Amino acid sequence: MTAGPGAGSSFEKLSKKYLGAVEARLSRAIPADDSSLSRAMRAALLSPGKRARALVAIACGLLFRGPEEALLDVAAAVEAVHAASLALDDLPSMDDATLRRGEPALHVRFGQATAILAAVALVNRAFEILAGSRSIPAGARGRLVAELARAVGEAGCCGGQQADLESDPAGAALEDLESIHARKTGALFVAAARGGAIAGRASEEEIEAVTRYAKNLGLAFQIVDDLLEEEGDSSSTGKKAHGEGHRANFARILGAATARAIAGELTEAAARCVAQLGRRAAPLTDLAYKLAQRRS
Repeated sequence: MTAGPGAGSSFEKLSKKYLGAVEARLSRAIPADDSSLSRAMRAALLSPGKRARALVAIACGLLFRGPEEALLDVAAAVEAVHAASLALDDLPSMDDATLRRGEPALHVRFGQATAILAAVALVNRAFEILAGSRSIPAGARGRLVAELARAVGEAGCCGGQQADLESDPAGAALEDLESIHARKTGALFVAAARGGAIAGRASEEEIEAVTRYAKNLGLAFQIVDDLLEEEGDSSSTGKKAHGEGHRANFARILGAATARAIAGELTEAAARCVAQLGRRAAPLTDLAYKLAQRRS
């Protein structure tokens, strides 16, 4: 798969402009006190990451001229949920990971009990950010809370994680993998895209366009993750897990070549979904290609 015309330029401009603001908003989200719970929450939320979901939220919101502060609140809420999901995913009862983003996993640093409590507190903080935002239009706050709650619960990340844990690594079909990761990974990308668009007061038709984009983007992202898991090492991926062999993995089940081809198709589909929205959607198109070509 090759990148589209000028791929990367529009997204790079957006990233350079807003990434610092995202990090600052995340830092303000957790009190800087010395309690072990606050320190664990900050460690999970502020560890270096791609902030892909935050940037999806911002790009979708800017597409509809949403207020920047409102979009930063949406981005922070989504990243808080994502950080919580990683802390839980790394637990010995899940993937039994010892390394995350190049640093010791949260439960390794703070113990399992504190890691679990920090994850729960981060999800709660995400809802507090949305419900208490003075920048998001009052009529949109409740809808945004509901959107994120749906992405977290049994229809989203939690349900996807449970299905992943119960999957047969040798017997899962493509439809099984798509169902698992549409919830486990895709649901939060969808919440980010829809959240940004809702905060930007997009029409229902426009919200549906970015929803289709995010569904394709989320699955492509997961397939590339699976490829990196098979082909990379902890120095490039920034993570090391001992229990990942139990998971249904696109690359293992389909083979690297087929998995890579499907990721390419999904990326192209994502780009087509927002093409109708005009040139202002260029950062979203660029981001899709950039994530598909990443090496970590």
